[in-house]
Amino acid sequence: MKAPLLDVAGKKAKDVSLDEAVFSAAVSPHLVHEAVRAEQNLARAGTSATKSRGLVSGGRAKPWRQKGTGRARQGTIRAPQFSGGGHAFAKVPRTFVQKVNRKAAKAALRSALASHVGDGSLAVVAADSFDSPSTKLARNFIEVSGLPLPLVLVANRDEASLIRSFRNLQRVAIVAPAELEVSAVVWARSLLVTESALPVVQRRAS
Repeated sequence: MKAPLLDVAGKKAKDVSLDEAVFSAAVSPHLVHEAVRAEQNLARAGTSATKSRGLVSGGRAKPWRQKGTGRARQGTIRAPQFSGGGHAFAKVPRTFVQKVNRKAAKAALRSALASHVGDGSLAVVAADSFDSPSTKLARNFIEVSGLPLPLVLVANRDEASLIRSFRNLQRVAIVAPAELEVSAVVWARSLLVTESALPVVQRRAS
């Protein structure tokens, strides 16, 4: 399998070989959906909480006597039907962590990457093509290459010129190869990977 290697002008210079075990894998929407849900749940704090009737202060005595008032009998103003009372089925802090097996997570990443190859929305860029940071060059690169937005750029942290060129563009996300998640690959309509980051991505998905 091949992917185009783009130069600084966004034009194809040559083809780069891809690992077929990763990029020609069968696309499994179920695994991708499971992995994306797990990643999104992992980002949730799970700290929301409300008070139940047992946590609300006050209300130790009956608000009025049991009989003779013409009103419904009540035992405490901490009950949910009173303003300022506790919540019925109150929220408590909880964890949203959803376990995904390692093999399933890797298969989901392979599926997401393979779908980009199938759509022709995966490209490789040489980091040394950007000698100095230039947002103008990066914008022109995207226009000439025809890569649709939103775009995810996978680059190593030491590729500073390339990162600084793309980081101010709207609808462009920059991710380190070791931190690439399935949700980011699915969110992107096109995926741009540097030559040095490509082997890391392939190792993570294999």
